[in-house]
Amino acid sequence: MPAPTAPHPPAGALDGIRVLEIGTLIAGPFAGRLLGDQGADVVKVEAPDRPDPLRTWGQVSEDGRGFFWTVHARNKRCITLDLRQSRGQELFLRLVEEADVVVESFRPGTMERWGLGYDQLSEVNPGVVLARVSGYGQTGPAAHRPGYASVAEALAGLRYVTGFPGQPPVRMALSLGDSLAGMFAAQGILSALVARQRTGMGQVVDTALTDSCLALTESMLPDYDRAGLVRQPSGTRLEGIAPSNSYQTSDGTFVIIAANQDTLFRRLCGAMGRPELADDDRFATHGARGRNQDELDRIIAAWAREHDSADVQRLLDEAGVAAGPVNTVADIVADPQFRARGMVLAHHDEGVGADVLGPGITPKLSATPGGLRWAGPPRPGSHNAEVYGELLGLDATALAGLSAAGVV
Repeated sequence: MPAPTAPHPPAGALDGIRVLEIGTLIAGPFAGRLLGDQGADVVKVEAPDRPDPLRTWGQVSEDGRGFFWTVHARNKRCITLDLRQSRGQELFLRLVEEADVVVESFRPGTMERWGLGYDQLSEVNPGVVLARVSGYGQTGPAAHRPGYASVAEALAGLRYVTGFPGQPPVRMALSLGDSLAGMFAAQGILSALVARQRTGMGQVVDTALTDSCLALTESMLPDYDRAGLVRQPSGTRLEGIAPSNSYQTSDGTFVIIAANQDTLFRRLCGAMGRPELADDDRFATHGARGRNQDELDRIIAAWAREHDSADVQRLLDEAGVAAGPVNTVADIVADPQFRARGMVLAHHDEGVGADVLGPGITPKLSATPGGLRWAGPPRPGSHNAEVYGELLGLDATALAGLSAAGVV
């Protein structure tokens, strides 16, 4: 059976940019996915004997295939190559000559042991951008340690401020740290490509899971520095920011009401039939509402319990107050706004022979929009013949020999 041929990418913003993605699991592949969504030609490299574990990850699987892969490997061409072998390293350097970006997510030092550090890559291609994603980054006393998103979230303080006061820290049922690192890596890659237009030279983009999580912590550091404040977990709200909380409605669902800005709060008071609260000294200003947060939450919670969720949403929409339901994934799939934005997107997954829903493309570009071209290829090395033939001129006989030697 002939190898599948990937469709030519549409003219997205990154059309013409070629990315080599090596390494496994989430953060590095997430960065590659973001670039592929915007039209880059992403070639994912897997070891012949150790495919990316994401192929089997996810809480649901069919015939051993997990659906993490469907989304995170979308728009990528997949080849196999053993970077531990000298012949594999030679082939990789030839691929680097044709590349704009290399994304790797190994522990620091791994690429250097293979003779594939930045010095070697830039020697064959001075313009190449090497994006390195690791637990702690390429420098510092912890750089050598293995890193996972859960640990990074804890070290950077994100886990400490989750949950409820006096209870153990909680986590999101998602790999938040990996996604953050992937997004920061993609941002760094784009910045490096812009800089290359001026200098003609590539550079290293060093992204750490820990750094990425810490970058999300808003005023936590300066608040501690100037006032010694150690931010604490606060359950469903932020301390001193009111009202911004989840409130249960008469039908048992929860709605987020965020009206902590003065004009929005006045609108909320009108919607609740309590306009006098907007001029009450306890609630008239942002600072006053923060000081009297418990009392204000009780008033709003009592009002919400008198209405079903649809009525609460209608009243607040009409008043111009920021509010929305706490959706389950079932609610998201049915949500007309997400549907209209193309954010609930069908991926045709060849591995299961069916369309599978996944998140759509973001952000939306008006002139050079990204798009979904295909879901994650079902087999390691699906595009060996295509990529090695197109970029290196290797024919079927050469590939068969490399395959027999375990190189591809």
